[in-house]
Amino acid sequence: MHKSAISRGNLYIGLPMWQHSHWPSTWFANYPKSNNGLSLYAKECNTVEGNTTFYSLPHEDAVARWCDSVPDHFRFTFKFHQNITHVHQLQHCEEEVAQQLALLSPLKEKLGVVMLQLPASFGPEKLPVLDTFLANLPKKLNIAVEVRHLAFFAKGNEEKALNQLLIRHGVNRIIMDTRALFSGSLDAGGADKRAMLEEVRQKKPRVPVNVIATGQTPIVRFVGNDIDDDNQRCLLPWVKKVKLWQSEGKDVYFFCHRPDNKDAPRLAQQFIDLYNAEEIAHRLDNLSIKNQPAQNDLF
Repeated sequence: MHKSAISRGNLYIGLPMWQHSHWPSTWFANYPKSNNGLSLYAKECNTVEGNTTFYSLPHEDAVARWCDSVPDHFRFTFKFHQNITHVHQLQHCEEEVAQQLALLSPLKEKLGVVMLQLPASFGPEKLPVLDTFLANLPKKLNIAVEVRHLAFFAKGNEEKALNQLLIRHGVNRIIMDTRALFSGSLDAGGADKRAMLEEVRQKKPRVPVNVIATGQTPIVRFVGNDIDDDNQRCLLPWVKKVKLWQSEGKDVYFFCHRPDNKDAPRLAQQFIDLYNAEEIAHRLDNLSIKNQPAQNDLF
Protein backbone atom coordinates (compact mmCIF):
# COMPACT_ATOMS: atom_id res chain seq x y z
CA MET A 1 0.00 0.00 0.00
CA HIS A 2 1.25 3.47 -0.85
CA LYS A 3 2.23 5.38 2.27
CA SER A 4 -0.25 8.18 1.51
CA ALA A 5 -3.07 5.63 1.64
CA ILE A 6 -2.21 4.42 5.14
CA SER A 7 -4.67 5.64 7.75
CA ARG A 8 -3.11 7.52 10.63
CA GLY A 9 -3.06 5.41 13.77
CA ASN A 10 -4.79 6.41 16.99
CA LEU A 11 -2.98 7.52 20.13
CA TYR A 12 -4.32 6.30 23.46
CA ILE A 13 -2.96 8.02 26.57
CA GLY A 14 -3.78 6.64 29.99
CA LEU A 15 -2.79 6.04 33.59
CA PRO A 16 -2.41 2.90 35.72
CA MET A 17 -5.74 3.54 37.49
CA TRP A 18 -8.95 5.45 36.93
CA GLN A 19 -9.51 6.77 40.43
CA HIS A 20 -7.39 8.18 43.24
CA SER A 21 -8.44 9.76 46.53
CA HIS A 22 -6.69 13.04 45.58
CA TRP A 23 -8.22 13.50 42.15
CA PRO A 24 -11.71 14.74 43.14
CA SER A 25 -10.12 17.82 44.73
CA THR A 26 -7.38 18.31 42.13
CA TRP A 27 -7.77 16.83 38.65
CA PHE A 28 -11.58 16.63 38.70
CA ALA A 29 -12.17 19.73 40.81
CA ASN A 30 -14.13 21.48 38.04
CA TYR A 31 -16.49 18.55 37.46
CA PRO A 32 -19.71 17.99 39.43
CA LYS A 33 -19.17 15.50 42.23
CA SER A 34 -19.70 11.94 41.05
CA ASN A 35 -19.60 8.46 42.53
CA ASN A 36 -18.43 7.14 39.19
CA GLY A 37 -14.71 7.87 39.02
CA LEU A 38 -14.36 5.96 35.75
CA SER A 39 -16.86 8.20 33.94
CA LEU A 40 -14.88 11.29 34.97
CA TYR A 41 -11.57 9.69 34.04
CA ALA A 42 -12.95 8.74 30.60
CA LYS A 43 -13.75 12.40 29.90
CA GLU A 44 -10.02 13.10 30.11
CA CYS A 45 -8.15 9.95 29.01
CA ASN A 46 -9.06 7.44 26.33
CA THR A 47 -7.50 4.33 27.85
CA VAL A 48 -6.52 2.89 31.23
CA GLU A 49 -4.00 0.28 32.33
CA GLY A 50 -6.28 -2.17 34.08
CA ASN A 51 -4.13 -3.75 36.77
CA THR A 52 -7.15 -4.83 38.80
CA THR A 53 -7.64 -8.09 36.87
CA PHE A 54 -4.08 -9.17 37.68
CA TYR A 55 -5.07 -9.51 41.35
CA SER A 56 -8.73 -10.51 41.19
CA LEU A 57 -11.41 -10.92 38.59
CA PRO A 58 -14.42 -8.60 38.80
CA HIS A 59 -18.05 -9.62 38.93
CA GLU A 60 -19.82 -9.55 35.59
CA ASP A 61 -22.02 -6.71 36.86
CA ALA A 62 -18.89 -4.57 37.37
CA VAL A 63 -17.76 -5.25 33.80
CA ALA A 64 -21.16 -4.10 32.54
CA ARG A 65 -20.90 -0.89 34.60
CA TRP A 66 -17.41 -0.23 33.28
CA CYS A 67 -18.61 -0.65 29.73
CA ASP A 68 -21.52 1.75 30.26
CA SER A 69 -19.29 4.34 31.97
CA VAL A 70 -17.04 5.11 28.99
CA PRO A 71 -17.62 6.41 25.44
CA ASP A 72 -17.28 4.19 22.39
CA HIS A 73 -13.76 5.40 21.56
CA PHE A 74 -12.40 4.43 25.01
CA ARG A 75 -10.15 1.36 25.21
CA PHE A 76 -9.52 -0.78 28.28
CA THR A 77 -6.26 -2.70 28.65
CA PHE A 78 -6.62 -5.48 31.21
CA LYS A 79 -3.95 -7.91 32.43
CA PHE A 80 -4.30 -11.65 32.60
CA HIS A 81 -4.74 -12.84 36.17
CA GLN A 82 -1.56 -13.66 38.10
CA ASN A 83 -2.63 -17.30 38.47
CA ILE A 84 -2.26 -17.62 34.70
CA THR A 85 1.04 -15.77 34.35
CA HIS A 86 2.88 -16.21 37.64
CA VAL A 87 1.46 -19.33 39.30
CA HIS A 88 0.80 -21.61 36.31
CA GLN A 89 3.24 -19.71 34.04
CA LEU A 90 0.92 -20.23 31.04
CA GLN A 91 0.54 -24.00 31.45
CA HIS A 92 -2.52 -26.06 32.39
CA CYS A 93 -4.68 -22.95 32.80
CA GLU A 94 -7.05 -23.22 29.85
CA GLU A 95 -10.17 -22.99 32.01
CA GLU A 96 -8.95 -19.88 33.83
CA VAL A 97 -8.06 -18.20 30.53
CA ALA A 98 -11.47 -19.01 29.09
CA GLN A 99 -13.19 -17.72 32.24
CA GLN A 100 -11.37 -14.38 32.15
CA LEU A 101 -11.90 -13.83 28.43
CA ALA A 102 -15.59 -14.67 28.74
CA LEU A 103 -15.91 -12.23 31.63
CA LEU A 104 -14.35 -9.40 29.59
CA SER A 105 -16.15 -10.21 26.34
CA PRO A 106 -19.10 -7.80 26.94
CA LEU A 107 -16.62 -4.93 26.52
CA LYS A 108 -16.36 -5.83 22.80
CA GLU A 109 -14.43 -3.14 20.90
CA LYS A 110 -13.78 -1.26 24.15
CA LEU A 111 -11.37 -4.04 25.13
CA GLY A 112 -8.34 -2.62 23.37
CA VAL A 113 -5.54 -4.91 24.56
CA VAL A 114 -5.14 -7.87 26.89
CA MET A 115 -1.74 -7.70 28.58
CA LEU A 116 0.37 -10.73 29.48
CA GLN A 117 2.88 -9.69 32.18
CA LEU A 118 5.40 -12.47 32.72
CA PRO A 119 7.60 -12.86 35.81
CA ALA A 120 11.38 -12.45 35.75
CA SER A 121 11.68 -16.23 36.16
CA PHE A 122 10.08 -16.75 32.73
CA GLY A 123 13.24 -17.09 30.65
CA PRO A 124 14.27 -18.12 27.13
CA GLU A 125 13.86 -21.84 27.85
CA LYS A 126 10.12 -21.21 28.24
CA LEU A 127 9.57 -19.59 24.85
CA PRO A 128 7.92 -22.80 23.51
CA VAL A 129 5.37 -22.47 26.33
CA LEU A 130 4.65 -18.88 25.31
CA ASP A 131 4.40 -19.96 21.68
CA THR A 132 1.77 -22.59 22.51
CA PHE A 133 -0.16 -20.23 24.78
CA LEU A 134 -0.38 -17.50 22.15
CA ALA A 135 -1.33 -19.98 19.43
CA ASN A 136 -4.32 -21.12 21.49
CA LEU A 137 -5.76 -17.65 22.12
CA PRO A 138 -8.64 -16.34 19.97
CA LYS A 139 -7.22 -14.65 16.88
CA LYS A 140 -9.46 -11.60 17.31
CA LEU A 141 -7.78 -10.68 20.60
CA ASN A 142 -5.16 -7.95 20.64
CA ILE A 143 -2.42 -9.28 22.93
CA ALA A 144 0.64 -7.56 24.40
CA VAL A 145 3.45 -9.34 26.28
CA GLU A 146 5.74 -7.87 28.92
CA VAL A 147 8.90 -9.82 29.77
CA ARG A 148 11.30 -9.14 32.63
CA HIS A 149 14.00 -11.82 32.27
CA LEU A 150 17.26 -9.97 31.54
CA ALA A 151 18.19 -12.30 28.66
CA PHE A 152 15.34 -10.74 26.66
CA PHE A 153 17.09 -7.34 26.86
CA ALA A 154 20.64 -8.45 26.03
CA LYS A 155 20.48 -7.99 22.22
CA GLY A 156 21.42 -11.65 21.79
CA ASN A 157 19.81 -14.71 20.24
CA GLU A 158 17.36 -15.07 23.12
CA GLU A 159 15.91 -11.61 22.54
CA LYS A 160 15.85 -12.17 18.79
CA ALA A 161 13.93 -15.41 19.29
CA LEU A 162 11.37 -13.65 21.52
CA ASN A 163 10.84 -10.82 19.05
CA GLN A 164 10.48 -13.21 16.13
CA LEU A 165 7.95 -15.27 18.08
CA LEU A 166 5.87 -12.18 18.85
CA ILE A 167 6.06 -10.94 15.26
CA ARG A 168 4.92 -14.34 14.00
CA HIS A 169 1.85 -14.17 16.23
CA GLY A 170 1.23 -10.47 15.57
CA VAL A 171 1.60 -9.83 19.30
CA ASN A 172 2.89 -6.58 20.77
CA ARG A 173 5.96 -6.40 23.01
CA ILE A 174 5.29 -4.02 25.89
CA ILE A 175 8.04 -1.43 26.25
CA MET A 176 8.89 -0.48 29.83
CA ASP A 177 10.74 2.83 30.25
CA THR A 178 11.88 3.36 33.85
CA ARG A 179 14.89 5.58 33.09
CA ALA A 180 13.37 8.67 34.70
CA LEU A 181 12.33 6.70 37.79
CA PHE A 182 15.92 5.65 38.46
CA SER A 183 17.37 9.11 37.69
CA GLY A 184 18.83 11.22 40.49
CA SER A 185 19.04 10.57 44.20
CA LEU A 186 16.36 9.01 46.35
CA ASP A 187 15.83 12.44 47.92
CA ALA A 188 15.17 14.09 44.55
CA GLY A 189 11.50 14.57 45.38
CA GLY A 190 12.16 15.58 48.97
CA ALA A 191 13.25 13.57 52.00
CA ASP A 192 9.62 12.87 52.96
CA LYS A 193 9.16 10.90 49.73
CA ARG A 194 12.32 8.84 50.05
CA ALA A 195 10.65 5.72 51.45
CA MET A 196 7.97 5.75 48.77
CA LEU A 197 10.54 6.19 45.99
CA GLU A 198 12.65 3.36 47.40
CA GLU A 199 9.63 1.07 47.40
CA VAL A 200 8.64 1.97 43.84
CA ARG A 201 12.19 1.43 42.58
CA GLN A 202 12.22 -2.01 44.17
CA LYS A 203 8.96 -2.98 42.45
CA LYS A 204 9.65 -1.65 38.97
CA PRO A 205 12.14 -3.40 36.69
CA ARG A 206 15.32 -1.58 35.73
CA VAL A 207 15.78 -2.90 32.22
CA PRO A 208 17.06 -1.39 28.95
CA VAL A 209 14.51 0.39 26.78
CA ASN A 210 14.21 -1.76 23.67
CA VAL A 211 12.09 0.16 21.19
CA ILE A 212 10.39 -2.26 18.82
CA ALA A 213 6.88 -2.69 17.44
CA THR A 214 6.35 -6.43 17.03
CA GLY A 215 2.62 -5.92 16.44
CA GLN A 216 0.28 -3.20 15.22
CA THR A 217 -0.36 -1.78 18.69
CA PRO A 218 2.87 -0.61 20.36
CA ILE A 219 2.53 -0.12 24.10
CA VAL A 220 4.80 2.06 26.23
CA ARG A 221 4.68 2.00 30.03
CA PHE A 222 6.55 5.14 31.06
CA VAL A 223 7.48 5.47 34.74
CA GLY A 224 8.60 8.97 35.69
CA ASN A 225 9.92 10.50 38.87
CA ASP A 226 9.07 13.74 40.68
CA ILE A 227 11.49 15.97 38.74
CA ASP A 228 9.99 17.51 35.59
CA ASP A 229 13.35 17.94 33.85
CA ASP A 230 14.18 14.24 34.23
CA ASN A 231 10.76 13.27 32.89
CA GLN A 232 11.02 15.65 29.95
CA ARG A 233 14.44 14.37 28.95
CA CYS A 234 13.11 10.81 28.80
CA LEU A 235 9.74 11.73 27.26
CA LEU A 236 11.09 13.77 24.35
CA PRO A 237 12.34 10.83 22.21
CA TRP A 238 8.95 9.17 22.58
CA VAL A 239 7.14 12.05 20.89
CA LYS A 240 8.84 11.41 17.55
CA LYS A 241 8.61 7.63 17.87
CA VAL A 242 4.89 7.75 18.69
CA LYS A 243 4.24 10.01 15.70
CA LEU A 244 6.24 7.70 13.44
CA TRP A 245 4.21 4.69 14.57
CA GLN A 246 0.99 6.62 13.98
CA SER A 247 2.15 7.55 10.47
CA GLU A 248 2.62 3.83 9.82
CA GLY A 249 -1.01 3.20 10.75
CA LYS A 250 -0.26 1.73 14.17
CA ASP A 251 -2.44 2.46 17.20
CA VAL A 252 -0.18 3.51 20.08
CA TYR A 253 -0.86 3.14 23.81
CA PHE A 254 1.17 5.38 26.14
CA PHE A 255 0.74 4.86 29.89
CA CYS A 256 2.09 7.37 32.40
CA HIS A 257 3.19 6.36 35.92
CA ARG A 258 4.60 8.47 38.74
CA PRO A 259 6.01 7.23 42.09
CA ASP A 260 2.81 8.47 43.72
CA ASN A 261 0.23 8.05 41.00
CA LYS A 262 -1.81 10.95 42.29
CA ASP A 263 0.63 12.95 40.15
CA ALA A 264 0.30 10.72 37.08
CA PRO A 265 -2.14 13.13 35.34
CA ARG A 266 0.58 15.80 35.43
CA LEU A 267 3.01 13.44 33.71
CA ALA A 268 0.41 12.68 31.04
CA GLN A 269 -0.09 16.41 30.51
CA GLN A 270 3.67 16.87 30.24
CA PHE A 271 3.72 14.35 27.40
CA ILE A 272 0.74 16.08 25.74
CA ASP A 273 2.56 19.44 25.94
CA LEU A 274 5.66 17.98 24.29
CA TYR A 275 3.56 16.27 21.61
CA ASN A 276 1.58 19.43 20.81
CA ALA A 277 4.72 21.54 20.67
CA GLU A 278 5.70 19.65 17.52
CA GLU A 279 2.20 19.07 16.14
CA ILE A 280 -0.06 21.34 14.12
CA ALA A 281 -2.57 19.14 12.34
CA HIS A 282 -3.30 16.56 15.04
CA ARG A 283 -3.01 18.31 18.37
CA LEU A 284 -4.10 16.47 21.52
CA ASP A 285 -6.66 17.83 23.95
CA ASN A 286 -5.22 19.06 27.22
CA LEU A 287 -6.24 17.45 30.49
CA SER A 288 -8.10 19.71 32.89
CA ILE A 289 -5.20 19.29 35.35
CA LYS A 290 -3.34 21.80 33.15
CA ASN A 291 -5.63 24.55 34.41
CA GLN A 292 -5.42 23.57 38.08
CA PRO A 293 -3.10 25.28 40.58
CA ALA A 294 0.10 23.49 41.50
CA GLN A 295 -0.82 20.58 43.72
CA ASN A 296 1.13 21.88 46.73
CA ASP A 297 -1.02 25.01 46.67
CA LEU A 298 -4.23 23.05 47.12
CA PHE A 299 -3.55 21.73 50.61
